[in-house]
Amino acid sequence: MKVHLVLLSIVLFNTSIVSAQWTNRYPKVDGFGHHVYLEGYELPVLNAGPTDPAPSPKNNQIVFSAKGWLWLMDMDSSKAKRITFSSYMDSSPNWSPKGNQIVFVRDTGLDTKIVVLDLISNKESVLIDTKALDLDPIFSQDGKFVYYASAENGSIDIWRMELSTLEKKAITKEGDLERLPIFISPEKGIIYLKKKGFSYDSIELLNLNNGISTPLAEENFTSQAAFTLSPDNRTLAYTWPKDDCYELRLLDILIPESNLLLTKSNNLPLNPKFSSDGKWIYYNEYNNDERAELKRISVNGGSPEKLEINDWNWNMPTGKLKIISKVDDEVKPARMSITDASGHPIIPETGIVHSDGQNGMVFFYSGGEIEIEAPLGEVTITAVHGFSTVKTIKNVILNEPANKTEINLKRIWDARSNGWYSGDNHFHLNYGGTNQLDPPDIVLDLKAEDLDIAFPLLANLGNRFLQQDLWNWKREEAPIIQFGQEVRSHFLGHLGLIGTKELYWPWVWGPNYDIYGRDDRSNSEPLRFARSQGALGGYVHPVSVRDPFSESGSRRIPIALIADCVLGESDLMELGCLWSDEIGTAALWHQILNLGVPLNISAGSDVMNDLYRTMAIGATRVYVKPKGNLTVESYLESLKNGKSFVSNGPLIEFRVHEKEVGDVVKTTNKKVSWTLDVHAAVPFEKVELFVNGKVVSTKKGNKKTGSISYKGTIEVPSGGWVTARVSGGVVEWPLMDSYPFAESSPIWFNKIGSTDPPVSKQAAKDLLTLLLVSEARLKNGYGENPIPNLLSHFDKAKQRLLEIIDD
Repeated sequence: MKVHLVLLSIVLFNTSIVSAQWTNRYPKVDGFGHHVYLEGYELPVLNAGPTDPAPSPKNNQIVFSAKGWLWLMDMDSSKAKRITFSSYMDSSPNWSPKGNQIVFVRDTGLDTKIVVLDLISNKESVLIDTKALDLDPIFSQDGKFVYYASAENGSIDIWRMELSTLEKKAITKEGDLERLPIFISPEKGIIYLKKKGFSYDSIELLNLNNGISTPLAEENFTSQAAFTLSPDNRTLAYTWPKDDCYELRLLDILIPESNLLLTKSNNLPLNPKFSSDGKWIYYNEYNNDERAELKRISVNGGSPEKLEINDWNWNMPTGKLKIISKVDDEVKPARMSITDASGHPIIPETGIVHSDGQNGMVFFYSGGEIEIEAPLGEVTITAVHGFSTVKTIKNVILNEPANKTEINLKRIWDARSNGWYSGDNHFHLNYGGTNQLDPPDIVLDLKAEDLDIAFPLLANLGNRFLQQDLWNWKREEAPIIQFGQEVRSHFLGHLGLIGTKELYWPWVWGPNYDIYGRDDRSNSEPLRFARSQGALGGYVHPVSVRDPFSESGSRRIPIALIADCVLGESDLMELGCLWSDEIGTAALWHQILNLGVPLNISAGSDVMNDLYRTMAIGATRVYVKPKGNLTVESYLESLKNGKSFVSNGPLIEFRVHEKEVGDVVKTTNKKVSWTLDVHAAVPFEKVELFVNGKVVSTKKGNKKTGSISYKGTIEVPSGGWVTARVSGGVVEWPLMDSYPFAESSPIWFNKIGSTDPPVSKQAAKDLLTLLLVSEARLKNGYGENPIPNLLSHFDKAKQRLLEIIDD
């Protein structure tokens, strides 16, 4: 065997990457590689019920956010009156010490600003409006300052504005995420929340004289942490994670080592605020209908008290509208977004609500009939039913107390009647959001998104292994639901296991983990674990860049992926995912196929469905064509055999020489014919055919929605495969990804796994370069810790590639 010298000119810490995955909707914050977490956990949330309660310092009133506006509730009468009227979303209110002003966050859908409402004059004034995120405003106890969090300097820091001069000053400059300031005094300092990457989050007490910060509480990944300080500046009530839930706890800021459990529940006690007399702690909590409820609990403990709101005064005439959604004149569930005449989102009284970070639309699901309340005037309804219908918009005038309308969607193609079934193989039911969902809660989502099967994956959140009690929960009728597992070695790469009968342990390992950080374990172990049970495993969200073979892109590939795929350890590669780039992922997948490794494709949205700010389950999905009825077993078999295509919108039917995807073309002809039928709810730019990774045919896309057919001929290679791709174009509903995309599984020539030798040699050379980059990263990450098992695994992959090169 020849000795191969591979020139590896890689600068390990260069991070200049060209990316086509979803990145951010709101202004980018330094230090956040995954803005989905920042926007999902740190930004305001919309719900029909009361959130962010703040008791008045002077009277028996409480202000809260609901339906996207601020409301003032009289505690004696339990009546609430709307006090803001913006087309934007208002939240996070706090009172001035005199009780005559309220400072709050206004969310425009693209940025946030800080606004002050004067209750005497009913006039608003914008206090802070930078080109960055501005959050968490709170008056100082003397009313002379407003403290807040802002990313004006890049990272989210604690700031202060002097109200008499409007002079701003940054208080913290650590480069971490710092939020929720509570100023005590110049002597006693300021309390704030600090989040630092994958390290521990903490509630900090900052001494303003010497700049020393002392942690009052620490935990890993506190997505919904919030706190309030008692009027005597001693007792901190804080929402804090505990296993699958959150608790409301107390501590003395002078003796933080000891803390006390105040209350916990199956849901999440959020946004606590002390009453002005220090006797009560008010908070909100979502009920089983995903509606926020206002509660309070005595600082001495006991049972929480639910505070009912007997009357909602919108401060203007409103009407109710009953909406019937249909598909081809049959009542069906639908995804909906509704706005009033000002553009403000209108949402139903119950049910989970989401904000689509790609299109900026607040959405929810209707089971076929739903009722909303809105100010009189025009409302705009936008609706879709999965990928099978074009976005339909209807304007309705509300001029009566009770109104009714229908919205009828037209199906462009019925995948199910043509033998195709769609699935989302990777998303999370609950992952640190404000809701606490049960599996039946997503059945409506799946029906409205026209999904047939779903695999929510259990995963760790920091050092907590969530919802293991759901592992054996199943739904066998359509839509089918079965739990899988995401095994998350951040260092080596995340894996999705579907169809397994048992959980794999450990869930996490490798550098950056406190426990198992030195574990010499390859990803091939959980992949073999899944395969031994007749299940499937593979890499999820693998490539976030357009060119994984570039110098910088090679360092964005999961470290263990090349070795595992070269050795045939991985059953699947997640070609479609919101947090990766489909075209970049396909480029890597094509080269694996060129080795003769029949790596099959999968797709999953990877949404965290308990978040307000998230796209829909099934936003990226895979379609399979099983033999007979759809079951978990027939679905997995179809994935394994490549009877599939991946899509974030366009639906495709590809045939070569009368053979479908996953089949083999055997012919002595030099050329064969092909056909491609595309059914798309949005226009797309082009169609491409790939033979052994090279484009052999390009056709113009469709400027219209609906169905279109293509055909042509291609030359038959000595071996290998062919796929069809649709890509580019307008991003609008039903799409929620960065660009329209669909690609078929391969149709093979001669036999599954056949190759064209020159193409295979070049693929092996390209992949060897990537493997050596990954090996260098592997050694750098583990440092002095011995990893003979991992290095041996990489050596086997290198030998396999060298054999192909030398053959």
